[in-house]
Amino acid sequence: MSFFRTVSALSKLRSRAVQQSSLNSSVRWLQTQSSSNLDLHSELKELIPQEQERLKKLKKDYGHVQLGNITADMVLGGMRGMIGLLWETSLLDPDEGIRFRGLSIPECQKVLPSAKPGGEPLPEGLLWLLLTGKVPSKEQVDALSKDLRDRATIPDHVYKTIDALPATAHPMTQFATGVMALQVQSKFQKAYEKGIHKSKYWEPTFEDCLSLIAQLPVVAAYIYRRIYKNGQIIPRDESLDYGGNFAHMLGFDNPEMLELTRLYITIHTDHEGGNVSAHTGHLVASALSDPYLSFAAALNGLAGPLHGLANQEVLVWIKSVIDECGENISTDQLKDYVWKTLNSGKVVPGFGHGVLRKTDPRYTCQREFALKHLPEDPMFQLVSKLYEVVPPILTELGKVKNPWPNVDAHSGVLLHHYGLTEARYYTVLFGVSRSIGICSQLVWDRALGLPLERPKSVTTEWLEKFSKKAA
Repeated sequence: MSFFRTVSALSKLRSRAVQQSSLNSSVRWLQTQSSSNLDLHSELKELIPQEQERLKKLKKDYGHVQLGNITADMVLGGMRGMIGLLWETSLLDPDEGIRFRGLSIPECQKVLPSAKPGGEPLPEGLLWLLLTGKVPSKEQVDALSKDLRDRATIPDHVYKTIDALPATAHPMTQFATGVMALQVQSKFQKAYEKGIHKSKYWEPTFEDCLSLIAQLPVVAAYIYRRIYKNGQIIPRDESLDYGGNFAHMLGFDNPEMLELTRLYITIHTDHEGGNVSAHTGHLVASALSDPYLSFAAALNGLAGPLHGLANQEVLVWIKSVIDECGENISTDQLKDYVWKTLNSGKVVPGFGHGVLRKTDPRYTCQREFALKHLPEDPMFQLVSKLYEVVPPILTELGKVKNPWPNVDAHSGVLLHHYGLTEARYYTVLFGVSRSIGICSQLVWDRALGLPLERPKSVTTEWLEKFSKKAA
């Protein structure tokens, strides 16, 4: 416990200093980033020429600048730490966590419009921020909410395509299938076949991306109700925002669950471009595949146990703790169970991250939500104990660079509390959220004319020979 308290205290002191500094800089940034334009397309049309010139100047003036050295470890280790992508919408700092267009999660909670005073940010607000780099007004967010509602109608063939699968198929299989079925409406594909000039690629891409983002909650809710609620579908509520409507269509109208859904979608939207789903979407889109094809590919990456499926595995593991030790587990019992998990060759799900070296701020904001709304929930209390127990054990183990909890360590417990208990479905929620980040960047990929991605690969023999000569 002394280890945890010492590190926690230092972390809090550092966090306050960083937050104060970043908040001051963000306030200065916000003073120069404002617009009264209610039309997102028109806003982008004004911004894109400026950013195109900016990129041209960057290539001309600094194209020769080296960004780092590539080592054999990087090639063999999943390209970790290798800079190789341009990703405008977010940046991940190992110590500070994610920033969306320069704003941290606490700052987004402070400045983005909400459904009610003091509430969680509306995902539409973050979509506007990611696309434009500007914090929207409530009026701009309301206009975007209406636009998304107007785009949310699903063709009948999409439902028929999903229904052709067994109801026992994994929710992510059904979700990716639904996205592929939506692809026949792609405006980008139709415009490309008609010979659209490449300078205009971004416009049908923008239309596809907004339509896809709008339709995903409807498809996702259909899949949930099909699998778990005997196919009893709940229609959209035209008075609700994006996140609130998603919760409603799933079957949850508790105001706290609507707020949780808004928070969940917002914090899961983007995590820079190197993660599996984001990189997959970018890679496939670089071949000029339309947004539907690209995002379907991203979903298949998200479905992997080492990526989006992890939030499902966290809840399963927590339930196994309760099944074996009971809800009122002591700290010593919990330590023994953690060691038992590690000694069996497994990992403790929800802890560690490929980039982060501190507690994930997405975990922190979910913890704050739980402290506000469900402090007595037994599973939340267990998650809190894990926060105290696991990091020292992983540090003692000595094999983990980051012993701190990530976003997946908390989300399942919150969803479970409000009645969304079907862990197999959780990655679909993640997928709906991640569309906002991937699609926002895809619009800019087309606007900036980013090229086909084609990195160089080598064989083990080549790497051996080169490394021996260079050593």
